[in-house]
Amino acid sequence: MAVRVLIADDHALIRESFRALLERRGYEVAGEAVNGQDAVRLARELKPDVALIDLSMPLLNGVDAGREIQRAHKDVHVVLLTMHAEGHLMAAALRAGIRAYVLKSQPTEDLVLAIRAVMRRQMYLSPELSQFAVDACLNGDAALPCPLARRERQVLQLVAEGKTSKEIGVVLGVGTKTAESYRARVMKKLDIHDIAGLVRYAIREGMVQA
Repeated sequence: MAVRVLIADDHALIRESFRALLERRGYEVAGEAVNGQDAVRLARELKPDVALIDLSMPLLNGVDAGREIQRAHKDVHVVLLTMHAEGHLMAAALRAGIRAYVLKSQPTEDLVLAIRAVMRRQMYLSPELSQFAVDACLNGDAALPCPLARRERQVLQLVAEGKTSKEIGVVLGVGTKTAESYRARVMKKLDIHDIAGLVRYAIREGMVQA
């Protein structure tokens, strides 16, 4: 039986290229998601073997989407796709339980190797990331988790995407006052008290792109 794969990326051309590659290799593409929330929903509905998730996606970034998927579905293996080789982002992904971190700049064979590895319940990092992994450990990056809870991280990303408290409430299914309360809590925890500062923090954490 073919391995079933969910592709999550907000760029249609990238999704199409991954679909073509995977189908040529004998994989079955179970579905495609255009944002992190779609990825979580489709993983729940389709129950794929592997979820390929881009790090920087609207509404819910790849790390948090991957964490949500694996919390709900232990048998779905997440492969994180990214252009970012920074050690602290890789450390955040590994803390979230994501076992494969693949650079989009690498040859397509890298993606196939990652899928094979996670299906064997092994870890996989793109070859050029080994030095970044060592540096992250030596610099203590792996010991510096984000202080925000799951819903607070979602709110931070939505704020960084420019959404108002009302829009955040709609996305999360809560009232405007609750959304404002979450935003105030995020600012207090991070000791950041302006939107520009929150945006810079979100960019540094890989939640949104500059």
